[in-house]
Amino acid sequence: MNARRMVPWKPTKAQVCAARGKTIPDLIARDLIVLFAGINPGLYTAAIGRHFGRPGNRFWPALHGGGFTPRLFSPFEGALLLDLGFGITNIVARATARADELTDDELRAGGQGLAAKVKRWRPTVVAFVGIHPYRVISGIKDARVGLQGSRFGGAHAWLLPNPSGINAHYLPADLARCFGELRRWAVARHRRRRERS
Repeated sequence: MNARRMVPWKPTKAQVCAARGKTIPDLIARDLIVLFAGINPGLYTAAIGRHFGRPGNRFWPALHGGGFTPRLFSPFEGALLLDLGFGITNIVARATARADELTDDELRAGGQGLAAKVKRWRPTVVAFVGIHPYRVISGIKDARVGLQGSRFGGAHAWLLPNPSGINAHYLPADLARCFGELRRWAVARHRRRRERS
């Protein structure tokens, strides 16, 4: 059995409650095409120790719908992304029940840590998965989904909608379209970057 492929399990309510403040290891490597930066882990996600792990979170379907993965991956297969040139981290490491429990100061401090991580690992694009945190970190109050005008930690910055099931502004097809636009742009930019080096 592949060591990176794990059997999914469902945490108990007590395990979910006990996950407050826990962290999840980054899925990161040198010279990625895209490093996805989530806001912070939710309690369910932290309980299972896998990024975007809550049932109903649309990150994995959007990733597949956007062409990042050859099939729909489960959160337990996240490490397979590294072989494809993609990684995942979080702006704020600690798990909370809701992202709105994070203060703006905590988001800005997390943004500084993320910038240092981006400088170290040098992805072509850092993709912020959530609009509000990017607006806080960047100070750009009217930032919109898509490629941003300024770099972040030396990488191109791209803003994606939050794929949480509670974000009703974006339907699954809209999320897949947004993710697909990022993939096409990032893959082409990464190819040009490699040709120049």
